[in-house]
Amino acid sequence: MLSLLLPPTLVALLSGAAIIGGVLLTFACLSPFILIKIVFAQVPPVRRACTEVLFAIARQWAAGNRGLYRLFYPVAWDVQLHGTLDPGRSYLVIANHQSIIDILLVYDQFHRRTPPLVYFLKRELLWMPVIGAACWAMDFPFMRRSKDPGLRSQDLETTRGFCERFRRQPITVVNFAEGTRFSQAKRRARGSPYRHLLRPKSAGLAYTLSAMGEQFGGIVDVTIAYRPSRYPVAWSFLLGEQNELAIHIDVVPVPAELLGGDYLDDSTFRARFQDWVNALWARKDARLERMIGRPAAAARARTT
Repeated sequence: MLSLLLPPTLVALLSGAAIIGGVLLTFACLSPFILIKIVFAQVPPVRRACTEVLFAIARQWAAGNRGLYRLFYPVAWDVQLHGTLDPGRSYLVIANHQSIIDILLVYDQFHRRTPPLVYFLKRELLWMPVIGAACWAMDFPFMRRSKDPGLRSQDLETTRGFCERFRRQPITVVNFAEGTRFSQAKRRARGSPYRHLLRPKSAGLAYTLSAMGEQFGGIVDVTIAYRPSRYPVAWSFLLGEQNELAIHIDVVPVPAELLGGDYLDDSTFRARFQDWVNALWARKDARLERMIGRPAAAARARTT
């Protein structure tokens, strides 16, 4: 591991450059198929074939990142997986969100354990160079996440179209239910009742479960806890301070009472669904409290 031989700042610069280089190389491989998908947008078989190739390239990118992490760092992540994952079944992943590193970690942990990952993303990321185009080409849904009723209805239409496209194809739907990255400033400004989380957004989750719930092999509850640092999470990760971060993964059945309901027009169902999400979030917040406070040596007991 290079972090044992080189100064932390140099390791951060080299690993960051390697990760960015991997993204650019991957985008170069994706580009021809993105162009074909645009040209043949009205030919569904061609679009589907291109999407499969794009997913395959993304899987190779995730595999390359796995190698990079373990080349640069003595990875000793404390990963606890409770339940069984089947790469032939679809799943709904619900995770907390603190950094762009969360996305890399989810790719790392679910590589070849589940079908291709598809993220619900903020619409602003659509205009991000390279990343936005790649995610758009793989049919990631871009959400406005606005309180305006008109824009919220557009988000539901986006979710509806996404669910329809992947109704018969195994995928792993990843939703950062907080809608944005956590910070203590945001927690205070939004009056979150949780110590380590923002309030979860339920509407997108509800519609996804309503439209695709029966094809999901389960709900995967992912909790990511980083070691305390004076630096932002991404820079701390690159410096090698997060070699003992913790990831808790629970695979649970889809609650039957949450399927087939009308979140928009049925107030009883909406309240029941929000109660379920809030209970999930309360457990996650308590789990984060334990994970953040655990002794660093505990992470050395398990490596993945």
